[in-house]
Amino acid sequence: QVQLVESGGGLVQAGGSLRLSCAASGRTFSAYTMGWFRQAPGKEREFVAGISWSGGRTDYVDSVKGRFTISRDNGKNTLYLQMNSLKPEDTAVYYCAATVRTILVRTTFEYNYWGQGTQVTVSS
Repeated sequence: QVQLVESGGGLVQAGGSLRLSCAASGRTFSAYTMGWFRQAPGKEREFVAGISWSGGRTDYVDSVKGRFTISRDNGKNTLYLQMNSLKPEDTAVYYCAATVRTILVRTTFEYNYWGQGTQVTVSS
């Protein structure tokens, strides 16, 4: 089992940047494929980005490609999401999640562990 705690959210103007962090504790962090999801008010939780256990493979939803970068530091048990060129439509609660699957997956039911979320608000 792994525990996940997100941080780094906040209020930013359109065009600005934020870096989210997800600190993991418990079972070996490097054993998990990791992902970032987001959920806007009234909408379903959606996949944003995923990364393999080694960091060698990544996956992004089309709407964030070229703007967001997912990365991980297994020595620090931490997952990151660098978000640049933010848009108002990026406003949501952002969640990190861990899965025991060894391939990159995008559906919420594939992920076994979730953080509590961090709010990102982008003003126009």
